[in-house]
Amino acid sequence: MLRRRYRPFVICAVVIVFLLYRAVQNSWDQQPTLSSVPPPPNPPKPAPVDGRVQQPPAPQPQQPLKDEPKPKPDDTPTKPAPIEQKKPDDDERLPIQVPTLKGDEKGRPPSQPTSQAPVAGEIPSDHGSKVPRPAKNNEEPLRWKDPPKDSTIEAPPAEKKEHWTKPDEHFPLPKASIITLPTAAPKKLPKIQYSFGAESESAKAKRVERQAKVKAELERSWSGYRKHAWMHDELSPVSGKYRDPFCGWAATLVDSLDTLWIAGMKDEFDEAAKAVKDIDFTYTHRLDIPVFETTIRYLGGLVAAYDVSGGAQGTHAFLLDKAQELAEILMGIFDTPNRMPVLYYQWKPKYTSQPHMAGRVGIAELGTLSMEFTRLAQLTGQHKYYDAIDRITNALIDLQKRGTLIPGLFPESLDASGCNRTATALRDAASQAAKDQVAAAQPLDEPQGYGAVHDESAPLLNSVLDINRSKQRPSSADDKVHRRAIAATGPDGRPPPAVSLRTATDKMTGGPLAANGDKAAWDCVPQGLEPSSYGYQNYHVGGGQDSAYEYFPKEYQLLGGREPKYQKLYEDSADAVKEWLLYRPMLTGDWDVMFPAKVGTLGNPKTDLAPEYEVTHLSCFVGGMFGLGGKLFGRDKDLELAKKLTDGCVWAYQMMPAKIMPEYSHVAPCPSLEKCEFNETRWYEYLDPSKDWRDERVRAWDEEQVELKRSQQKAINTREPSDGAADSEIRPRNSTGVSADSASTLSKRASVPAQGQRKQLTVEEGSKLPESLRKKLGQTDGTAKEPTKDASDKSSADSSRVKDDATDSTKGSTKDDTKPTTQDAKLLDNVPYIPEQQADRPRAQTEYDPSGRPLSHKEWVQQKLARDKFPKGFVTIQSPSYILRPEAIESVWYMYRITGDPAWMDKGWAMFEATVRATRTAMANSAIANVLAKEPALKDEMESFWIAETLKYYYLLFSEPSVISLDEWVLNTEAHPFKL
Repeated sequence: MLRRRYRPFVICAVVIVFLLYRAVQNSWDQQPTLSSVPPPPNPPKPAPVDGRVQQPPAPQPQQPLKDEPKPKPDDTPTKPAPIEQKKPDDDERLPIQVPTLKGDEKGRPPSQPTSQAPVAGEIPSDHGSKVPRPAKNNEEPLRWKDPPKDSTIEAPPAEKKEHWTKPDEHFPLPKASIITLPTAAPKKLPKIQYSFGAESESAKAKRVERQAKVKAELERSWSGYRKHAWMHDELSPVSGKYRDPFCGWAATLVDSLDTLWIAGMKDEFDEAAKAVKDIDFTYTHRLDIPVFETTIRYLGGLVAAYDVSGGAQGTHAFLLDKAQELAEILMGIFDTPNRMPVLYYQWKPKYTSQPHMAGRVGIAELGTLSMEFTRLAQLTGQHKYYDAIDRITNALIDLQKRGTLIPGLFPESLDASGCNRTATALRDAASQAAKDQVAAAQPLDEPQGYGAVHDESAPLLNSVLDINRSKQRPSSADDKVHRRAIAATGPDGRPPPAVSLRTATDKMTGGPLAANGDKAAWDCVPQGLEPSSYGYQNYHVGGGQDSAYEYFPKEYQLLGGREPKYQKLYEDSADAVKEWLLYRPMLTGDWDVMFPAKVGTLGNPKTDLAPEYEVTHLSCFVGGMFGLGGKLFGRDKDLELAKKLTDGCVWAYQMMPAKIMPEYSHVAPCPSLEKCEFNETRWYEYLDPSKDWRDERVRAWDEEQVELKRSQQKAINTREPSDGAADSEIRPRNSTGVSADSASTLSKRASVPAQGQRKQLTVEEGSKLPESLRKKLGQTDGTAKEPTKDASDKSSADSSRVKDDATDSTKGSTKDDTKPTTQDAKLLDNVPYIPEQQADRPRAQTEYDPSGRPLSHKEWVQQKLARDKFPKGFVTIQSPSYILRPEAIESVWYMYRITGDPAWMDKGWAMFEATVRATRTAMANSAIANVLAKEPALKDEMESFWIAETLKYYYLLFSEPSVISLDEWVLNTEAHPFKL
């Protein structure tokens, strides 16, 4: 309220100051008003020269920017006269110097990208603000671009979308250094696909019928997308809405193009291909471009659609132009000091106009770019596309030469920055120490802990520090695995001097931008690819690592065998998988299957390997990879392993109630790689690793029950009341009805003893019968008698008998001749047992039966299985969902095409029927939440790979073998076929 009351006074004050400023400048008559601008005065006629009137030079029109529409003649703004002024104090409403319209480089501030056009109705100023363009007679009055908060001027419409523009390269490569496609003659590659013979009529009819049902499902899903999510990334197949997680560039449309062509849906393909022309790759609602997904779905999809539709001889050759348009944008990811890519590319000009560097990357994202850019280079003849990915391959080879903790495999996460920050920090510290030594006028001997200076700018570490660091770092048996914290040593035994990256270009100030957009330090000790952590490292072939290994044999095939380095990369990784990752699950039935595990190590896998026996859908591709690699490189054992790996995923499908494999789970393994019988005891131990602890709790609980009974018996027998009333008055009771003496005895019960320790009972806790009880045992006629020797012996025997009987107290059995018959004794017998502190029990293990007794190991497992309904052999199912993934059917298709065994078609058909039954909606197919349910709930999500991969593999499984033959085509990780 207070602010509104004083607003008129503030406005008046601003107006007065404004008028005073104009008066001081003596230029009031030359300034336009906010509401309208009078036409400029007629310029004076030029003086005649040689009797002729000299015409003034024609005004220079403003040059339109690239990709911007040229202004119409009547929209050309008039050039105002220059105005004298002082430097404005950051007030957009003050008069400013207007630059000339021919080029605006001088008038644009450094922070404004050169590609950004002025907003209509504004003229850029010399300090970055905007001033109104003179209005024409029939135009609306001009308004301020960003009015002050207190201004009553109406805000202008929203700005135009900001688009990507091609930036200048910050780290350009000399043409002579660009790696070109190999030009040697291609090798004659071994035949991959089985030589299928003539097909019987019955077999063909069965196959064609199944193929028709797959195509019907494909047509339903495409129709649902076309109707409800056209030109968007994904369909929400339950609600009929859409999602745009992948830049909003119609991911499903582009991803599905080659599937439509292969399935004979040519009209749908033609419509979708023409719609691709309208996709604007220079703009996205996302702040960054996910490079991995964009490359395999969009770039791969466009290149494959071009190939399958006839290439340059086809009617859709424009698809290659669109692919190259996208590739030019993606090439910016490689403009880094070490040419390693930024995998989440911030595309806006304010970012691309600055240098940047790579950061922490996943091996799958880094290694899954080669096929798409290689095929584009082959089709366009542009070697720069191949150069970009070949440098990544060379960096991976270099890392393997220096050694990983498991040779042949790559850790899950890598540092691709090219900068050794640890060495930089130590180097800088060494430099400062040297300076301090000189300042103190000490002798110039080698300082403690630091080495001599290699040059004036890069003091280096003493070898003593290197030795100490190597002692602290875990190492493997092989010295090649040993990691250094600084760069590789030079000929003199010391690391080379640090290289300043600032000399790469004189235009840059400060450091480059890291992958996350933050400023990064400019100077560093150069290094190659390194694990992002020197501690615990994970190795596997599941999500995050999978497709990097898949691309080794496929890139070899795509290059026609011209690059042997891809064969070595595949063979080294395949051997490492077989040595370190393979395991056999313990299961029922006559299955011969295997899975790859996930392992972790601190540096010596021979002694500290920590395996996780996982079964993940993403790792199901590995069967197809081993099958392809086995045929391609003549490794027959790889092909046999491929069958077992593929059958493992088929088994996982059949074991679930929904007959669909879960996203992520763990199983119990066999003791070795040999087949083993299903062992329920061993399975229970994997289900409940706390078997010993749980059974010890039950034993301790039973002992406490014995102790409790004895304490209760002692409390009863030590009382000798004259009558019931007197006893009640003398012995007060607590809220549970237990006497104080008894309560004090109960309070002495110890907590559950530690494992392997038996609790020793003391005399006070009832290890001996009280004197009163022995006297009662000697009564025969209701009068007390002194016990004789025989009576003492009898009493001793009875005491032993009572002790034995008490051992069975957990079963509720006591002897009648020792059990009190008073009402007080009955009350004591009914006192419930309340367990003491149980803070040490596992969070999920809180089950107690009604009597308070904890569950035994066997009881706990049986209760868990009744609740979770795990199939036999499964230990955990962390992610029971299924999101329409293709990896399992992918390997089944490879096995059928490679072996020719029709049994794989039957396995695939059972998978297809189960998948459609569980995922079908009114318009398409949806991901499901829980494969452990026979009727799973729908998640209202349909990834683009449902049509691009899953349905494509099902369709190809029941197609003629000549359709996308493995000897003529190679498929990327998104099932996009590239022509060999």
